[in-house]
Amino acid sequence: MIRTIVRGCAAGAAGTTALNAVSYADMAWRGRPASSVPENLVDTIATRVGLPLRDSAAKGNRLIGLAALTGIALGSGMGAAVSLVHQAGARMPVWLGGAVTGAVLMAVADVPIARLGLSDPHTWTTGDWASDVVPHLVFGLVTYGLVTSWDRRR
Repeated sequence: MIRTIVRGCAAGAAGTTALNAVSYADMAWRGRPASSVPENLVDTIATRVGLPLRDSAAKGNRLIGLAALTGIALGSGMGAAVSLVHQAGARMPVWLGGAVTGAVLMAVADVPIARLGLSDPHTWTTGDWASDVVPHLVFGLVTYGLVTSWDRRR
């Protein structure tokens, strides 16, 4: 079971790297700025749980770092969860498992953002949705593809 979790974390880390690469490529291609929503989410959650970051010149840098670490943790955790579910017998074709994995991660990331009022998906443009859906789909395909590739190697 530990091997399944570790492999899943590795698959999730690879998926997270792919998600980040696609996001950064989109930023470079369209010239769009980075979103501040992840930093706002970390700041809001830290404040709500009673651990607010003190206002200082470094607060913004800390939020950027914590937001990135949160994304890595979510991606690796999703990889571990997918690996465990897959090991338990839930099997899908890679295209479907990848789409489901990406959609679940997108929901895990976007629902708190909407519930906390940090962004309203109802107001998103087509470009906003594409900037969210495509990287998460790539995450799902890479993560699920790696998880299932270990089955084929046995």
